[in-house]
Amino acid sequence: MRRKGLASMAVQTSTDTPLRLGPAVGLSCRECGERFDLGPIFACASCFGPLEAAYELPEGDPEALRKAIEAGPANIWRYAPLLPVPADVAERPNLNPGFTKLVKADNLARELGVTGGLYVKDDSGNPTHSFKDRVVAIAVEAARAFGFTTLSCSSTGNLAGAVGAAAARAGLRSCVFIPHDLEQGKVVMAAVYGGELVGIEGTYDDVNRFCSELIGDPLGEGWGFVNVNLRPYYAEGSKTLAYEICEQLGWRLPDQIVIPIASGSQLTKIDKGLQELIRLGLVEDRPYKIFGAQALGCSPVAAAFKAGHDVVRPVKPDTIAKSLAIGNPADGPYVLDIARRTGGAVEDVTDEEVVDAIKLLARTEGIFAETAGGVTVGVTRKLIENGVLDPSLTTVVLNTGDGLKTLDAVAPTTGPSATIRPSLDAFRAAGLAG
Repeated sequence: MRRKGLASMAVQTSTDTPLRLGPAVGLSCRECGERFDLGPIFACASCFGPLEAAYELPEGDPEALRKAIEAGPANIWRYAPLLPVPADVAERPNLNPGFTKLVKADNLARELGVTGGLYVKDDSGNPTHSFKDRVVAIAVEAARAFGFTTLSCSSTGNLAGAVGAAAARAGLRSCVFIPHDLEQGKVVMAAVYGGELVGIEGTYDDVNRFCSELIGDPLGEGWGFVNVNLRPYYAEGSKTLAYEICEQLGWRLPDQIVIPIASGSQLTKIDKGLQELIRLGLVEDRPYKIFGAQALGCSPVAAAFKAGHDVVRPVKPDTIAKSLAIGNPADGPYVLDIARRTGGAVEDVTDEEVVDAIKLLARTEGIFAETAGGVTVGVTRKLIENGVLDPSLTTVVLNTGDGLKTLDAVAPTTGPSATIRPSLDAFRAAGLAG
């Protein structure tokens, strides 16, 4: 039944106009390697493995490619020659995300005992204040290529806002689906762009299952679900984090990188991006380690890593880090492979440690991270304390969203230092005079 739905979706959106998705030449199954034409499909018809974009990347002088990238726009479209997008993508209506700050976090490094250089890749500077703007920007171009008129998604919050904003900018209708109990800030941000926002009673995994059913139904005709039938293109947006980090480090690989895990796609695509840069000769080929970070209340990948398992057992999420609350992460097994291949690890932290890490990052570097950023900082600290992450090496930690979206996580323990009468005597009595 599922395969029939996928096939009919491809037929419904067929066009006589040649697809223009840059260097992308097809889709490849990550399990069996079978190749497929570019289209709105996400699963292999032979083994039902996940599909991803396959490329003919530019060959030739790495220095010339490096200079061309550096001369490009200050957003992800500087990397258009490496992405499944048309060559004129920078001229089309979109939100132009990316090229966010790589902050040298010396104050945080001192707190954690890092001597080799610590950086925070702060993606809260994107248009809707999360890394999701990157992946949605790529998905929008695929949606246009396939003739979709409605942009949709299942979301834990950030993606809903990114889809709503990107669709509004592109002139597309949007209809997004979220768990009914998301943080209010994310609900408002997703709704403000004027598209349809639908709460589903249940967890994110329930929402995702519903969207998969909708794709195979006539009701879903003409709909591009960015993280389902457009997933092979959407996921490629995360590669731009790898590209930017290396370029901002002076075209060199980080020694260690700590990445939050929701579905696991971001981590796997960052690794893919690093491998592409090596293959193209844009960075020196040398070892690097990738670490995954989860909240204890939704840590199926960390549990599998610690147990030495290759299979990730689904869990029911129970954590304040709702943007990471995916109990059945699609890319979990691939995360395990990458962590083991690179000599990294997958670790988790409690909700209390997440809140403490949010405050630590804010206090030391002036970066207010959402709960996912608290997870990565908290895991980084735990990995150092446990002797797993080497503090003498260059380390990059990802903050994927803005703390203003998850105020509820820190509000109970954060507020005024004192409330006083409007007088100097009251100020002195409060012990705040310095």
